[in-house]
Amino acid sequence: MTNASHSISLSVSADPRLARLVRMTAANVAMLSSMSVDRVEDIRMAAEEAFIYACSVRPSRELPIRFDVDAQQVCMTFELGDFDFDDAGSASETAAYADLILGAVCDSYEKRSAPSALSLTLKADV
Repeated sequence: MTNASHSISLSVSADPRLARLVRMTAANVAMLSSMSVDRVEDIRMAAEEAFIYACSVRPSRELPIRFDVDAQQVCMTFELGDFDFDDAGSASETAAYADLILGAVCDSYEKRSAPSALSLTLKADV
């Protein structure tokens, strides 16, 4: 693959039943990078966990997801709008589990504020 970068946007309703759509999109995006099959599986898992977390804080609202990919990595951004991570409320249990999984699988995992977003980076291993 050349060093060209691509940006792909997906906007879906924050409904856990759509997790498969997000997971499969992430896997297809990962194929644009130099990732092994195992690393593609990591991307699928990370995308699903971030999406389920996003659904818990933005139920039934539109959820924009951006995938930025090049030969070396895939970055995913789940835009959460005006969500306050410090005031997680009912999402705290989901957040704790997502933090554990995303912290272990991603090379970089960040919760950004103003506007709120989950930002994940997974580097290629091939």
